[in-house]
Amino acid sequence: MAITAQMVKELREKTGAGMMDCKKALVEADGDEQKAIEELRKKGLSKAAKKAGRSTSEGLIALAQEGDKSAAIVELLCETDFVARNEQFQATLTAMAESVAAAAPACGADHGVVHSPCDECWLNHEVGGGKTVADKVKDLIAVLGENMQAGRYARIELDGHGAIGSYVHMNSKIGVIVELKTLKAESAESAEFQALAKDIAMQIAASSPVCVASTEVPQDLLDRERAIYRDQALGEGKPENVVEKIVEGRVNKYFKEICLLDQPFIKEDKKSISQLIKEVSKSLNDTIEIGRFARLQVGEDAE
Repeated sequence: MAITAQMVKELREKTGAGMMDCKKALVEADGDEQKAIEELRKKGLSKAAKKAGRSTSEGLIALAQEGDKSAAIVELLCETDFVARNEQFQATLTAMAESVAAAAPACGADHGVVHSPCDECWLNHEVGGGKTVADKVKDLIAVLGENMQAGRYARIELDGHGAIGSYVHMNSKIGVIVELKTLKAESAESAEFQALAKDIAMQIAASSPVCVASTEVPQDLLDRERAIYRDQALGEGKPENVVEKIVEGRVNKYFKEICLLDQPFIKEDKKSISQLIKEVSKSLNDTIEIGRFARLQVGEDAE
């Protein structure tokens, strides 16, 4: 069967493989596209080990929600943005996110909200059709010809009343899920509460807080910051009797940078997130609390 340029082009668009590789696979498969794809996969799998050392600093993050009670964000890494835009890459990532939102990977260890790509429970998690996360990544390497890595994932399952706010930045490089709790079920169904959940997720995406409240800042981190601020003040020639006040002022400024509740609201910077929560709580005649949150950014742990 004659192999046309159009056939090669279509196979390349579907697989992301090189043009000559596509042409050779079609020749070997006598023009059968599905057989050609299988050939590319087989050849790619044998090369996967050689690609394993190559940098994976590009990729995407996908969000999936299972009803109103659970949500997940998943990171899939690759070498180039060209492959990240491939339909098969994106479809695999979506399937991974949906599988995690539906059921948490089985694991006896407590990794917190965010799991790393080396967590065995994550790599062995079944995505569908009897394939694990590790299997899916190997299949993609085979077809698309780049090194890839299952990145981190985060999953939150709501316990009680409330909702999970979520946001993925338009370039799919940053993803956020956040748990908001209420005392009344009807509050979580209101448009005002849903808007708040979205705003909080966007806040986390934009401002990258480390924790929800200042009481959650690890003591060793706080002690280290205080020591730095004290040395800075003394180095600036400030008198001993005002150094502690300066240190406390800088600590409070630090809290506004890393603590979600202390951060200025991105849509109205005269107001803190804590004040925003109080306003909506009062409006709904309820008590709203921020629980856990997770923020993933592609390539964050690339080094």
